[in-house]
Amino acid sequence: MAIVEMSKLSVICLNNQKKRLIKELMSLGVVEIDKPVSSSEEPIPEGTFLANNSAEVSHLEAQIAAYGATLDTLKSYDESKKPLFSSRKEVNEEEFFKEAEEYSELVKQVSEDTAKLVKKTAEARSEINKLTLLIKGLEPWKDFDLPLENTGTKTSAVFTGVVSVKTDTDALLNTLLEEVPSAVMQKVSSDKSQTYLCFICLKDEKSKALEILRQFSFTTVSLSENKGTAAEASASYEKRISALNEDIASNEAELKELAKQKEKVELVYDDLLIKRDRAKAIGDLLNTKKVFCFEGWIPTASADKVRGILDKNECYYEISEPIKNEETPIMLKNNKFAECFEPVTVMYSMPLATEVDPTPIMAPFYFLFFGLMLSDAAYGIILSVACYILLKKFKLEGTMQKMVKMFFWCGISTFFWGALLGGWFGDAVSVFSSTFLGKEYAINPIWIDPLSEPMTLLIFSLILGAIHMFVGMGMQAYMLIKDGKPWDALFDIGFWYMLLIGLVLFAVGSMVTPVLSTIGMWMAIIGAVGIVLTGGRAKKGFGKVTGGFSSLYEITSYLSDVLSYSRLLALGLATGVIAKVVNILGTLAGSGIVGLIVFICIFLFGTVFNLAINALGAYVHSCRLQYVEFFGKFFTGGGKAFEPLTKNTKYFKIVNKEEQ
Repeated sequence: MAIVEMSKLSVICLNNQKKRLIKELMSLGVVEIDKPVSSSEEPIPEGTFLANNSAEVSHLEAQIAAYGATLDTLKSYDESKKPLFSSRKEVNEEEFFKEAEEYSELVKQVSEDTAKLVKKTAEARSEINKLTLLIKGLEPWKDFDLPLENTGTKTSAVFTGVVSVKTDTDALLNTLLEEVPSAVMQKVSSDKSQTYLCFICLKDEKSKALEILRQFSFTTVSLSENKGTAAEASASYEKRISALNEDIASNEAELKELAKQKEKVELVYDDLLIKRDRAKAIGDLLNTKKVFCFEGWIPTASADKVRGILDKNECYYEISEPIKNEETPIMLKNNKFAECFEPVTVMYSMPLATEVDPTPIMAPFYFLFFGLMLSDAAYGIILSVACYILLKKFKLEGTMQKMVKMFFWCGISTFFWGALLGGWFGDAVSVFSSTFLGKEYAINPIWIDPLSEPMTLLIFSLILGAIHMFVGMGMQAYMLIKDGKPWDALFDIGFWYMLLIGLVLFAVGSMVTPVLSTIGMWMAIIGAVGIVLTGGRAKKGFGKVTGGFSSLYEITSYLSDVLSYSRLLALGLATGVIAKVVNILGTLAGSGIVGLIVFICIFLFGTVFNLAINALGAYVHSCRLQYVEFFGKFFTGGGKAFEPLTKNTKYFKIVNKEEQ
């Protein structure tokens, strides 16, 4: 229905045309080249080989990685104003490749300089961390007046260490002097957990002194790597840290200057991406000594453009229709409205080539369901205006652009349902007017107030859900007829239509005329009998009977599916109730100036919260109704997206002269 028709392409061409042909096909951007798969069951044809250009690809990927790291660094030092949403800059194809070649050496130098500065900065920061730890370690020894590198003389030993603050240092010294009379102890300082000590004794008695000190849990602390006293060493380290910080500031100033070249780096980066993809494509081609060949897919509508390039490069080629039921790459093409809802379908799965694209049928239902779930006219206006501004101010592309357009349409639906159901920031108009203006004004619903008449909205939601399901069943019938199975369409869908519609007419038809009730009864009977008789037709023996009754039992799943649409009522009520609660909370401070300020603050916060949480809920549950209740009736999915050889760039959008 909205799946682009594909044609199979087979090409043989001379090797001396290879690079030129691939380059031109990439510029055209409509050819998907199949990768040749070599296995024990299907080896590549004898006499052919794959071009081994892995070295070139690896070299390009290494450059891409290096320039990517450069860009990550430069972005953090870029002082230019950044947009809320980044978009690719448009550039003419000829200018792009000309500038890429022109800037290549400059960008190479920028990348090397950036890497050096980053390395120097990282080393400086590492040294600062190390020096900071040393200063912190020397802090308890700041009053120690001996040079720290002094560990003794020819006959004496000097050593430092710590004991627990609970240790009796007098008892420690007395015990030490009994065995080492030459020992001298200096208590340097104490903190919450430790006492810092220095000892001097004869060299010959050091080992005995340490043995005694261990009885008091003494731990040696080596300070000999420092020079001068603790205070002098700390001052020296702080001076070094100051110098390192100056170096870092200098490096960062240079990086900020280099960041001005960021756009040139981006351009060369994109050029490398194109070269890498081109090299990969060349490496996937089957070759002989004189020619190369490949197979692939093209949109049938683009066949003439492809022929022009192939003829120009003197290729032998064949463009043919795919064989029956062959899986082709999938590309969707819809009108401007349905196109916005393609991300919903793609998030579930691409359709198979033998299926239909469900997007055009699904889009109106998604549009209606989202609006009914959010159902506040003011929220709809905010949502649509915000999306409109995003689309006008930013050059969004791809899925992001489609999603923003989808929410623009969903905002319109929300406004429509909100006006019908009387939701304008909940009941903010009446609450504000009665509290602060002394007279109540209200915007009445065009249709019903869902809080006053929830059953009416529930019945409407279930009817809308039943229509949604019936359309899904109709899609299944269409696909069966399309596949040449009209009887299956009658047995599996037609009888269910008769049963379900008959039950509805039997239940409510008498409200119009008794004849409708009678017609409904007979429709239901015929439908049920038809399901029982045909439901087990694919089975053998007694299974034909049981299969029919088990098929009829599926009526319970249809009923549960219909009840799922009660979430349309539930989420719609949730939006209105939360809005009303917010409005009530806003009036609790009274009607004065303070009350007005409080009302505005609570109203703004509550509106943002309510819009965000319920818009998310409407999005999720609208998707759920499509995926489970609708797609489950007819859609299998599992198709492979069409991925043509094209210029996949990250920062620049390359356009031809005719596209500008």
